[in-house]
Amino acid sequence: MTVHQKTALVTGAGGGVGGKLVRSLVAQGWKVLAVVRSYEDAAELNAIDGIEAFKLDLLHTDALLAWASELALREQDGIDLLVHAAATATVGRADQATATDWQHVLSTNVTAPALLTAGLLPVIRRVKGTIVFINSGAGERAVANHSIYAASKHALRGYADTLRLEESEHQVRVSTVYPGQINTKMLRAIDNHLGVAFTPESYIDPQTVANTVIWIAQATPDVHITNVDLRPRQELSAKFTV
Repeated sequence: MTVHQKTALVTGAGGGVGGKLVRSLVAQGWKVLAVVRSYEDAAELNAIDGIEAFKLDLLHTDALLAWASELALREQDGIDLLVHAAATATVGRADQATATDWQHVLSTNVTAPALLTAGLLPVIRRVKGTIVFINSGAGERAVANHSIYAASKHALRGYADTLRLEESEHQVRVSTVYPGQINTKMLRAIDNHLGVAFTPESYIDPQTVANTVIWIAQATPDVHITNVDLRPRQELSAKFTV
């Protein structure tokens, strides 16, 4: 009897959380489809047995639904896990945000995952798969100097919660992880921009977030893990109010 090899698609696979996740999944025997934003990241991941990487610009939203639908036609055995780890942030005071800032962040953080999900849903439903959104503490509360990012993550929360209700009839599980500060290049850039110290030892390890996603994906059939908060051991949110 042939054993079904589980398939995962992970966006942001060239980043901290996404990179740790795809490597962890393939080490556990998954077939991994990795979405990255550079040819260098694609080449690095394609060199790993079991990973197929795609360079895809999430800002080209007009092409995303068609791309996902074509991939779904190829992956007729189903996609067991879809993880939206790609994200971007523009920081600064709310009254300084430009139209370009809003378009860039909302396209990457909200529109892209929604369109990719829509195109892949037929093959996710086929295997009663799991969709995981990597959100943020900024998706649950206000964060000074993060108006666009927080707005995008609040919107992503609304999308995920609605999708969960709609996909219940297909037994597709929709989960959201809300991490606090993670030791990533994106957070380093934010800290530098805001003039606060980047202290990686105080932040969440990206591997911890990746492990949480795998835990969600491996949940027993009787349960649906909907929302998971991950905070640094010592709460650090106050430093972002400067």
